[in-house]
Amino acid sequence: MGQGFLQIGLTLCFVIAIAPILGRYIARVFMGARTLLDPLMNPIEHSIYLVAGVNRKDDMTGWQYIRAILASNLVMGILVFGLIHYQRFLPWNPNGFFAPRWHTLLHTVISFVTNTDQQHYTPETTLSYFSQVAALGFLMFTSAGTGLAVGIAFIRGLTSKRLGNFYVDLIRGITRILLPISVVGAIALVLLGVPQTLDNPLIVETLEGSTQYLARGPVASFEMIKMLGENGGGFFAANSAHPFENPNGASNLIELIAMISIPAALIFTYGMFAKNLKQAWLLFWMVFTAFVILVWVTVSGELQGNPLVNGTLGVELPNLEGKEVRFGVIQTALWAVTTTATMTGAVNGMLDSLMPQGLFVTLFNLFVQIIWGGQGTGIAYLLIYLILTVFLTGLMVGRTPEFLGRKIEKREIILASVVLLIHPMMILIPSAIALAYPFSLSGITNPGFHGISQVVYEYASAAANNGSGLEKLNDNTLWWNLSTGLSMLAGRYIPIIAILLLADNMSRKPVTPETAGTLKTDSLLFTTVTAGIVLILGVLTFFPVLALGPIAEGFKLASGS
Repeated sequence: MGQGFLQIGLTLCFVIAIAPILGRYIARVFMGARTLLDPLMNPIEHSIYLVAGVNRKDDMTGWQYIRAILASNLVMGILVFGLIHYQRFLPWNPNGFFAPRWHTLLHTVISFVTNTDQQHYTPETTLSYFSQVAALGFLMFTSAGTGLAVGIAFIRGLTSKRLGNFYVDLIRGITRILLPISVVGAIALVLLGVPQTLDNPLIVETLEGSTQYLARGPVASFEMIKMLGENGGGFFAANSAHPFENPNGASNLIELIAMISIPAALIFTYGMFAKNLKQAWLLFWMVFTAFVILVWVTVSGELQGNPLVNGTLGVELPNLEGKEVRFGVIQTALWAVTTTATMTGAVNGMLDSLMPQGLFVTLFNLFVQIIWGGQGTGIAYLLIYLILTVFLTGLMVGRTPEFLGRKIEKREIILASVVLLIHPMMILIPSAIALAYPFSLSGITNPGFHGISQVVYEYASAAANNGSGLEKLNDNTLWWNLSTGLSMLAGRYIPIIAILLLADNMSRKPVTPETAGTLKTDSLLFTTVTAGIVLILGVLTFFPVLALGPIAEGFKLASGS
């Protein structure tokens, strides 16, 4: 137990130390300032621009940026679909795997293109090494780079008169941020025992005299971009609970920090662009405080244990179901909060086995999407909440709403509303359809309140581009593959379109000089109001679902029934 609390403390300390440093570095990368990697990366990037026909000085409008994202993501999706479909003819396939069913393959491609990495298949018995690395690993970099580019374009739109060039932002995000950190992190994981090999599965003889096949592969490199890029898809079905992906406490700490580092750092990147680090620190502490509270709620619930089990045994035990012994209750609870807060989706234990408190927290994270939020999109959602707060408070005090010197008008509020409303639509509507047909569609394996949570969680994970799930759900069916695929596409691209159009509108507005009547957005009071509005808009939208799921389940357990 002491080791678990130590890891919580170390994780929080590393986040506080790393976030402002990395945030400043990311800002320098996308501002075009000089960095330590320039001598190495400049020639590489120039070669890529030359081959791709990209002029790095060409800025894009909002619609040009959107079209570039949609076109590039479509081409990458088609390419990866073909690679996996024909994997039996390609190298690095020691097990001779054929292509999965068409709807499973379609779901997988959509999942990885959208940075969701929701997996309705068993990786080690479905995909070859080539498919894992050259297809899905490729999408892990590009989908994370796409999200990062969107976040930077949004920040630029709010703070300057240009959005930038998507292709330049994508390339610089990969070559200067994702790739270098992934290389260093992968080496660290190899040193800690994570395999990195193209050899065939290992054949061992057990103590009983039988033969066992141990799947392995180029795991370390896959694992690091999985965590750093907030992808979350596992090389193995057990994901980061598998000892080959996450062998010990040290690897667990590295992977936790990798999950949080970029979304936390982007808050300070915004502060650098806006030239207002005071506001960045206030936003950081707002999100950090919420994160700590959610960790405390989850850990408390797991340490109290299941009252039905404890009542039967006559002893007070923590909830050990679904936990890896090498991590224990506390580290598993910390990971569950982190993986849903950052939209990563990787797991080191069974989320389906969490107590109702933990299930409430994980669903809450998927609903609000700002603690810490998705790769690049998290900071965009956070700033949209700031814009809404400025608008609402401005109306209450009779002032013209302005953010960073630019007026907030009807069009901006409509686009912000689209960003926030598409998410509940892509969760609640398909959930209602699935729950209306419990035998033919839903795939529920746990009756009652927990079964409702299973269905809602799957769509919340898809719409939030998170990818984790309550694994007892029977989800590898035509219905689940197509319906969650739709939620992933809509949950990814409709908000991105609205975000970029909002940024484009803001970039075209004249900057109004600050006066005595200008509403201060870098104050503790305004940050507190923002937190309240996030709570009201985020939680109340989904309160009926939470009441019918984890809250009702908690009351049922407490009553002993």
